[in-house]
Amino acid sequence: MANLFGSYDPNAEAQAEFSAIPTGEYLSVIVDSDMKPTKSGDGEFLELTYQVSEGEYKGRKVWARLNLKTPNAQAQEIANRQFASIREATGVANPRDSQELHNKPHIIRVEFIPSGTSQKNGYVTNRDANEVKAWKKIEGVTPIVGAASSAPAANQSAETPPWKRNQAA
Repeated sequence: MANLFGSYDPNAEAQAEFSAIPTGEYLSVIVDSDMKPTKSGDGEFLELTYQVSEGEYKGRKVWARLNLKTPNAQAQEIANRQFASIREATGVANPRDSQELHNKPHIIRVEFIPSGTSQKNGYVTNRDANEVKAWKKIEGVTPIVGAASSAPAANQSAETPPWKRNQAA
């Protein structure tokens, strides 16, 4: 027998499901980000953690990795184009810190990659996975770069999601 007193958080939430979500477009926000070294050690990638904001998969997480610093010019060019799409989708034109991209609702197109799929680098996936393939801003919402969030207008309910509040006009 093991004494568990003080060894765990009794208020911790149960583990969420980690299986891959189906291919589709999802309203999401970036909830975490970090620059990490590549496996080869000769570059860095920006890892973005997305959380789906609504629908059947609300709360589920998907990750995007952008090779922003790499000796592979083609990979770096692709990552810079992807990052331009993310900046446009979030309305943050020139972030100095990746945290500026957090909690800005936008649409991501996620692709489901089944287990056993061969990748371009020769790697074969050993489990189902997701890959973020595209980013776009939410239609009808005017991005406000650098503005702090404010209270909803008098005629808008606090329950109205922030990305839908600008659509009433």
